[in-house]
Amino acid sequence: MKDDYHGTGLKQREVGEFVYATQSWARERRVITRLEYGGQGNDSRYVVTHLTGQAQALYDDLYCQRGEAENRIKEAQVGLFATRTSCQHFQGNQLRVLLAALGYVLIERLHALALPGTALACAQVETLRIKLLKLAAVVTRNTRRIRLYLASNWPSADIFAHAMSQLRSP
Repeated sequence: MKDDYHGTGLKQREVGEFVYATQSWARERRVITRLEYGGQGNDSRYVVTHLTGQAQALYDDLYCQRGEAENRIKEAQVGLFATRTSCQHFQGNQLRVLLAALGYVLIERLHALALPGTALACAQVETLRIKLLKLAAVVTRNTRRIRLYLASNWPSADIFAHAMSQLRSP
């Protein structure tokens, strides 16, 4: 794998499987292995499973997707401050978790409805919060409308305007 990487410059990947049992296990178990070699060197992953099917398909279609879901959960916890449940009372912590869940739903809908085709289409929660939602504006209100006046040199103004127009249309 190392020689192939150095010859082509492309990350090399191989998925395989073997049967293994430690002394503490009552029986042998199937282990799926994914080996990669790239610019950062060796990277190996091992998954112990009882599922049947091709190793490549199980690893790519099941375990990688599960890992991706876990990454999104962690991203939401960190980016939306869902881990801040330090209140002494259950109701306070419950409210914080509910607000974080509401924030997650709003971010997910923003991704799905307003950001496809933009530079922030695949952005993480923290990036969206900093570049799109955390902004300074002057708000004016009269009887018929509310107006936001944004800074003229704000780098994400075009994406913000696009997102707002996408959310406004039926």
